Amino acid sequence: MDEVTVHVDAPADKLYSLVTDVRSMGRWSPECTGARWLAKASGPAVGARFVGFNRKGLVHWFTRCEVTAAEPGHHFEFEVRESGMVWGYRFVPSPGGGGTDVTEYRSEARRPGVVVRAVQRSGLIGRDRDTLMVNGMRATLERVKAAAEA
Repeated sequence: MDEVTVHVDAPADKLYSLVTDVRSMGRWSPECTGARWLAKASGPAVGARFVGFNRKGLVHWFTRCEVTAAEPGHHFEFEVRESGMVWGYRFVPSPGGGGTDVTEYRSEARRPGVVVRAVQRSGLIGRDRDTLMVNGMRATLERVKAAAEA
């Protein structure tokens, strides 16, 4: 599992609202340009599905995702069908109202298919994918922090 934690001087509920607005994820992420809820879903709920749109350099792709945890102010998680990765956010308020520690994490729920593995190893979306993902998590959380504290 990879994870990054950042302290933010904002309440957990506000941070949860920012990261669960998947349509606006492009404001925070260096790779995800946004997303769209599918079917009748309009927000985070266990079982809700969305498609995420991603870009790395000239390469564009989409991912199909399903929400696996949606606890306002505490935990948001989804599984990416193509890669078998679970991505999530945990929110831990500091004692005495001193802000919130936000952790973004990813873990492999299952091994990705052969096509996904080939693309990941090809270098088309970055040579050291694990390092890129950790750096991307840090960048995402720093952008969320800047917006929440503004």
